[in-house]
Amino acid sequence: MAGVDVSSLQDAFIAGAVLTAINTLVKPILVVLTLPLTIITLGLFYFVVAAFCLWLASEIVPGFILQGKLRAVFAAILISLTSTLISRILTRATADDRPIRR
Repeated sequence: MAGVDVSSLQDAFIAGAVLTAINTLVKPILVVLTLPLTIITLGLFYFVVAAFCLWLASEIVPGFILQGKLRAVFAAILISLTSTLISRILTRATADDRPIRR
């Protein structure tokens, strides 16, 4: 994606680990603190919170660079959509594997 640069595969894995840690530790706090804004904007402010977490990861990992705030928001939306798609595919695949009880 234009505006998001990763210098190596190792930096990509490190950025993924750092983003996972940020999403686990920082994001829930931010979601609670920004809940009124998220409600007023009908949930769209959640993407700003996700973009902030992505930006924070880029500040921590030197080989992971985000160029611009708007690019961070677009990257956060793209990551959210991809994550939702993968989650639905995996949930549907595991639901198909369950035995049918009659």
